[in-house]
Amino acid sequence: MKFDSILTEIDGFGKFQIRLILIQILSRISLPCHFLLNNFMAAVPSHHCNITALDDGGIFGNLTREQKLSVGVPSEQDGTLSSCQMFSEPQYQHLSGPNSTEDAVTVPCADGWVYDNSTFKSTLATEWDLVCGRKSMNKATVTFFFLGVMCGAPLFGFLSDRYGRRPLLLASYMSSLMFAVLSAFSPSYVVFVIMRFFTGMALSGMSIISIALNVEWCGIAHRTFSGVIISLDWTLGNMLLVGIAYNVNHWRMLIVAVTSPLILSIITWRWLPESARWLLANGKADAAHKYLMQCAKMNNRMKYMATITPTELLETAQDETEDKKYTFWDLFKTPNMRKISICSGIVWYGVALTYYGISLNITGFGLNPYLTQVIFASIEMPIKIGVYFFLEKVGRRSGETGSLLSTGLCLFINIFVAKEKWIFRTVVAVIGKSMSEASFTIIFLYTTELFPTVIRQNGLGYTSFVARLGVSISPLIVLLEDVWHLLPAIIYCAVAVGSGLVSWLLPETLNTRLPENIEDIEKPRGHSTRNKDFQKESNLLIMTDTLPVKMNT
Repeated sequence: MKFDSILTEIDGFGKFQIRLILIQILSRISLPCHFLLNNFMAAVPSHHCNITALDDGGIFGNLTREQKLSVGVPSEQDGTLSSCQMFSEPQYQHLSGPNSTEDAVTVPCADGWVYDNSTFKSTLATEWDLVCGRKSMNKATVTFFFLGVMCGAPLFGFLSDRYGRRPLLLASYMSSLMFAVLSAFSPSYVVFVIMRFFTGMALSGMSIISIALNVEWCGIAHRTFSGVIISLDWTLGNMLLVGIAYNVNHWRMLIVAVTSPLILSIITWRWLPESARWLLANGKADAAHKYLMQCAKMNNRMKYMATITPTELLETAQDETEDKKYTFWDLFKTPNMRKISICSGIVWYGVALTYYGISLNITGFGLNPYLTQVIFASIEMPIKIGVYFFLEKVGRRSGETGSLLSTGLCLFINIFVAKEKWIFRTVVAVIGKSMSEASFTIIFLYTTELFPTVIRQNGLGYTSFVARLGVSISPLIVLLEDVWHLLPAIIYCAVAVGSGLVSWLLPETLNTRLPENIEDIEKPRGHSTRNKDFQKESNLLIMTDTLPVKMNT
């Protein structure tokens, strides 16, 4: 009997699995808080040049604030004050009425900037003047963070496949907490971006390990539900971020506040189980048997496990894999694994680049950033519920392809909508955001089902690496609007459509067993065979009334 059959017998989604998901909520809600933190931490409030340098001892010092701005700062075509330019000399003629400033000499801000602190008391931009000529440094803070995530993903993927899911989760919790707090108290920009790099590296561990641990403990019939339900942690964290950011508008304290749930994660880590699949794949039958006994006891299925010994349990593994150490390169050594790895990498790149291209540009839709973030977060819950039913009935491949193509369509439509029509732009953006969120939800579950247990974390680490490469580039693409204002939107649209078409090349995994070894991928494709085996076992279990819910066949 296969491992999935044993897991089904002891309830593939009972109290044991529910406890596992609830414990991991504490850590996973901090992920979106950090991944989308720059929307608030690096916000750029309205600003203009500090014009005190124009005070030459004349009448300038006796003018009101509005008069000083009139004679010291030029206006843009829309009537707003210039953010990056000031007059080289006070233009006193403006006091008597509007005059042409075409002949007036303007220079870059010479003495810093004055910021509007009505919304944000302190941000990275106001702390280190990351505006105008230094605005690329502000965008780069996102890039450095996701470069850390990119580097951490394959590292944690390799280590968790080598040493187990559970110890690497604890390492991720503790290092994330340490580097986040250090970044909050950074004395300079350079120290800050270095700490953010290591924070991203540490957070990548819990990002990829937690979802694999959940899926590996769930039976076939509940795998879709498990994959979708854990993605709701992101939605909860997204909403939590808005609430915290609204009440904590100093960037240093904001980092500390969104990191605090990790303290509870470290405390509750002791109740997290190791993956029994990983233990069996590595020949640790006694430990796997111990955790399966815990699962059976909590799910009230001890009668079945009473007949299973560690030796018999080891026979459920298809090969003796304890003597073989798998690495990243095993993802590309064989034909089918190579095709899956390359195609899934391209899809992950497209999913991540378009998702964060929308998510990190919340100020581009004409609404208050808090309101835009609330709208984006609130749409995620219903879309993920819809994703669950779609995946159960139609499948992963169609869902991934459709959601990415829909995202590309929304981005394409917004290219032709003027910014003045902010209501229509926001509606289209929300639809596009929901489709990109759906693609992210699907690809996480899809990837865990595509890669075999012995290199599953390596696979997730590799795809996460490629994804974070896309995320690192995503905020920098926005800077291309200085070349052509439509270029960023065109790039996002093209990537979404291209990756959507590539996703169609991946195999369907609906109602199939999780592959345990690379041989499961390379042997004559067992999709139909695996489905037949699954249906036979499902019918048998239903007839014997051992399943509490109706299974999908």
